[in-house]
Amino acid sequence: MTAPVPVVVLDDFQDVALSVADWSPLAGRAHVVRYTDHLDDVDALVARLADAAVVVAMRERTSFPAPLLARLPRLRLLVTTGTANAAIDLPAAAAQGVVVCGTAGGTAAAAELTWALVMALARDVVADDRAVRAGRWQEHLGIELAGSTLGLLGLGRIGAVVAGYARAFDMEVLAWSENLTAGRAAEHGARLVDKAGLFAGSDVVSVHLRLSDRTRGLVGPAELRLLGPGGRLVNTSRGPIVDEAALLAALSAGTIAGAALDVFDVEPLPVDSPLRSAPRTVLTPHVGYASRQSYAAMYGQAVEDVVAWLDGAPVRVLSAG
Repeated sequence: MTAPVPVVVLDDFQDVALSVADWSPLAGRAHVVRYTDHLDDVDALVARLADAAVVVAMRERTSFPAPLLARLPRLRLLVTTGTANAAIDLPAAAAQGVVVCGTAGGTAAAAELTWALVMALARDVVADDRAVRAGRWQEHLGIELAGSTLGLLGLGRIGAVVAGYARAFDMEVLAWSENLTAGRAAEHGARLVDKAGLFAGSDVVSVHLRLSDRTRGLVGPAELRLLGPGGRLVNTSRGPIVDEAALLAALSAGTIAGAALDVFDVEPLPVDSPLRSAPRTVLTPHVGYASRQSYAAMYGQAVEDVVAWLDGAPVRVLSAG
């Protein structure tokens, strides 16, 4: 009888992986071990994964660069929740014979969290909540979304849903990304502009781009100056797309009205990060994709990926191309 395949589930911070999905299809075929903590120490991580033939990674919480993969000779399948993962070196995995598979899910959750942050930022919800709890009253004056302009930096799956929300709130929608066409923008009720025009013409800018060498630091001092003292920035995409130092400077100087961030350069956000005390901010712990429904879909499909691989027919394989 073949021994069960060792499967390790990493970074289950919210302790939900084994309860939101049905893992019974792996009964007798795999031995699943789940961890709710995160390891930054590479040697400790290698020790944790030394016997694993399969690893299920939650998004980009743990990186799998080539040097780490080389120290995991028993690894044969790496499943990531999501349709892409910039923290996995796909060419190195392929060269080592490691199959990398993904999952779907999370679009609605991410779009809804984005809109929650847009509204919280527009009406100073967090600051007013703190003021009331401290015994103060009516200290802040927000803006109405109706008649305002939303700028979408990226109009992919999530950005397109957010554009629909904006139209429902009677907002004008501008959009820009490097390869976006006027036709694609018009399909979603948006008007294509250049990047400078997006920041200069928007009351709120929301980031919906994948992190890459081209997008890293894309929102910097120049863009924030164009956004201006009445402008607000929302980032639910990836932290390094926004120049953190430039954002902190703009918030401190009051040259933008505020920022709502679900993503950061380093996650979890360090306890000494200056963002924790930055004025006019709303901060959430990278939970844009994290809902009960999205987790059920992601982990459920992760089980499907493992079963398909065990059956010799991997599905949702991610390509290095």
